[in-house]
Amino acid sequence: MTKFITFEGVDGAGKSTHLAWFSDALRQRGVDVIVTREPGGTPLGEQLREILLNQTMSIGTEAMLMFASRLEHVEQVIKPALAVGKWVISDRFSDASFAYQGGGRGMDWEKLRQLERWVHPDLQPDLTLFFDVPVEVARQRLASNVSLDRFEQEQGCFFERVRAGYHRRVAENPSRYVVINAAQSMSAVQQQLAEIIASL
Repeated sequence: MTKFITFEGVDGAGKSTHLAWFSDALRQRGVDVIVTREPGGTPLGEQLREILLNQTMSIGTEAMLMFASRLEHVEQVIKPALAVGKWVISDRFSDASFAYQGGGRGMDWEKLRQLERWVHPDLQPDLTLFFDVPVEVARQRLASNVSLDRFEQEQGCFFERVRAGYHRRVAENPSRYVVINAAQSMSAVQQQLAEIIASL
């Protein structure tokens, strides 16, 4: 049985590091895994990622470009991989748009729902791992980065709203999510991930 698994969390939650460990652990069990990311995942998506992370734009433009990249990602990468029996693990998906453009930027939640229904009406992740961490911890982790993109440069209050946006998504559909305390040690998080893999 194929699986579509997404990793979500505020910048600095450590999800990308844990995603690499998780995908390697699955491969060691013989699972055919594709790892991808958003925004990005396709040649066009990566070009849009460069624009989104570095150029100032209106909230609506930001949201529509995120979903434009996502549409290409779904059609060119995610659906074809699932169709041939591969597992897909994505570093962010639509939850990120609700958290960042909805929670962080204050965009109307229903407009984001309309975009979601248009771009992937028949596709949702089988499982979403939400790496939850206090904003001050995430900010400390980002402090060592030499170059921060325009999202990472936002103030703490922005990330508080993003985190609240993620929690709202979890509350709306709790059966899809596993909330992971990402403030724990790396080994503690990996132990929890190992248990999730065993359950899969």
